[in-house]
Amino acid sequence: MNQSEKLLELDKILKNAASYAVLGESREMLENFTPVHDLAAVRALLRATGEAVHLLFTLGVGRVEFFPPPGDLFERAEKGSALSCRELLDAARMLRSVRVLHDSVRALSDGLPYFDDLVSRLYFDKALEEDIGQKIVSEDAIADTASDRLYSLRREIRLLGERIRARLSSYLTGDEKRYLQDGIVTVRGDRFVIPVKAEYKRSVRGFVHDRSASGATVFIEPEEVLEMNNELRDLTIDEKEEEERILKDLSLRLGRQRGRLEPSLALVAEADTFFARAEYAYRTKSVEPAINDRGIVEIVRGRHPLLETSSAVPVSVSVGEKCRFLLISGANTGGKTVTLKMCGLFCLMAACGLFVPAAEGTRLSVGEIFCDVGDSQSIEENLSTFSSHVLRLKGILAEAGEGAFVLIDEPGGGTDPEEGQALARAVLSALLKRGCRGIVTTHYSALKEFAHETEGLENGSMEFDAEDFRPLYRLKMGAPGSSNALAICTRLGLSPSVVEEARGYLSEGARTFERTLRAAEESRVRADALRREAEETLKTWQEKSAELEKEEERFRKEREKFLAASKAEARRIVAERTAAAEELLSEMEALFEKEQLTERDLIAARTIKNTMERGTMSEEEAPVRALPVQFDKLREGDLVFVGSLGREGNVLSVNPKRRTAEVQAGAIRVKVGAGDLFTAKGGAPEKKVTVSRDITPRTEVPTELNLIGMTTEEMVPELEKFLDSAVLANHTVVRIVHGMGTGKLRAAVHDLLRGDRRVESFRLGKYGEGESGVTIVTLR
Repeated sequence: MNQSEKLLELDKILKNAASYAVLGESREMLENFTPVHDLAAVRALLRATGEAVHLLFTLGVGRVEFFPPPGDLFERAEKGSALSCRELLDAARMLRSVRVLHDSVRALSDGLPYFDDLVSRLYFDKALEEDIGQKIVSEDAIADTASDRLYSLRREIRLLGERIRARLSSYLTGDEKRYLQDGIVTVRGDRFVIPVKAEYKRSVRGFVHDRSASGATVFIEPEEVLEMNNELRDLTIDEKEEEERILKDLSLRLGRQRGRLEPSLALVAEADTFFARAEYAYRTKSVEPAINDRGIVEIVRGRHPLLETSSAVPVSVSVGEKCRFLLISGANTGGKTVTLKMCGLFCLMAACGLFVPAAEGTRLSVGEIFCDVGDSQSIEENLSTFSSHVLRLKGILAEAGEGAFVLIDEPGGGTDPEEGQALARAVLSALLKRGCRGIVTTHYSALKEFAHETEGLENGSMEFDAEDFRPLYRLKMGAPGSSNALAICTRLGLSPSVVEEARGYLSEGARTFERTLRAAEESRVRADALRREAEETLKTWQEKSAELEKEEERFRKEREKFLAASKAEARRIVAERTAAAEELLSEMEALFEKEQLTERDLIAARTIKNTMERGTMSEEEAPVRALPVQFDKLREGDLVFVGSLGREGNVLSVNPKRRTAEVQAGAIRVKVGAGDLFTAKGGAPEKKVTVSRDITPRTEVPTELNLIGMTTEEMVPELEKFLDSAVLANHTVVRIVHGMGTGKLRAAVHDLLRGDRRVESFRLGKYGEGESGVTIVTLR
């Protein structure tokens, strides 16, 4: 890792990313990864990381399965050594890890060139993996079924052991029981023995194999089980040999595949590094940057990855396209150095195939990065701060060429300010001539003026809140910033008298320049605050305006629907009244056709007349308005209305006792009771009206109208009536079947629909809907 990468702390980023790797080899690979500066190679790295992100967080493919480092396992297996059970189980885990990666990517591949190519080169042996899993049951045990011979040997060993225990158990229950220390059968040196008290060791015939630590117990193998123990020992040796043979056979199979398995394990480790990069991108909310090799760096809302996400203030930077060098000034502790290091670090991260914590639209350069940041004075090498900076600048000027991205933190520092700013200006000029791009931080006023006057340089400043004396950690492009050193001293608690005295030592020009910069910065901060407030207000009003427009459109559609429904209802009422009128006219015509009218006919005619005068009575209409006469005040000659006759007449006489009156109504002279007399003014008398409602269920309004066989003239009223009914029934989509034919009927239907305000839209039917023989109509 070169000096610039160390200064920008790339090693910490790589270590953080490597912590998400599953395999130890992968972690080591990623921690020691060297940035690539070839454009095509970097794009390939980022594409691979993008594919890993897609696999992990879109397709849900799991991570690489862990397996221990193989070490010299394959080498020993290839040479014929028998691996242990544990080593073979580790080998099976390696085989499984390769197979799982291969199968999962193959099954879910979604056009992923890198991973498709990688898994196509993987080799695994599923049969060997399964054999190891079936034959090796633990790190120190082989399954009985690993071979037929092993199964048979172990069965014989178990049966013989049971026979020996059964014979020795007679010692535990017979006369010899008194000689035994404990009532158990035990094993010493793979031979079954019984524990005998030391004083009785000569009472039991057999061979002494061991003695307890206290000497009170000796372990004797009785003579009668000697041969059986010998046979058991032979079987055990055969068992060990068979186990060794099984282990050696599996090891040889593994060793023969070393040449294909080792490259596959390396590919799995490589894939694991990209899964680790993907996990790091997800954890840090990073995005894939666009890449160039022209020194252009444009970061959108970037956050330094070593800062806490909750406290980091996003910074946007643009350099290398409109301006070749950005000169950042502003207050101490304002974030100049962090911003500078972030730009260089992002470029190095991209060159390592890592996504960066920024927003979409971020562009980075993958050219060489040169950096002079921090204080590297060395007592051992007799280097002062200034000397160390000069040596770095010397290296940068010697190596940086066109397309290089150069980062210099406060050039010319550590020496006389006059000479320091002159040196900084000369270094910047030299880098511009070489075609370099980059970022420089400074407090020098002369350097700020130089950036303002020189083409290819642009000032930028870290914003500062002059009221609270605190940095805002936001980069403002286009204008230099004040250092605000004395204001920061006040905030940090330095004696006000000392600060004020220091202010008095400033030259008039310096004070004027700082005041001008501070005032400009304050104005810019206020203007930005007002602009943001105005933008928020505008956004709020735009949202409200959009909501009002939606509401207005909704009301307009409701109004049109209501008008259409009202129109349809009006047509229905007119049709009903017309039908009633036609019925009355028919009755009148029937009366006129008679040569001689009976009294019944006269009453019918009078009823028709009254009905026509009042209009057709309906359940919604109010009762008639005439009032009963005050009979006590009725006099001869009064004009009254006779309800039974339905006409007016003059009172001829009044009989108060009978409460009757004689009335002359035209040619008719009748006696009428008081209840049938009404005031003549105000129209017909109030009559008791019986209101009935038709509760017969109405026929459901259909959603389809068939016009086939009709002429254009016949179609119009039918379609009008159908649309009225559909609107009243709140149908939103209806079908009109007109057939294909010559197309004349279809054209007439479309003309009528096009001019009808109740129609939102219409179209011909699709396949399965009737195609051009049907029109689908959407109603408002």
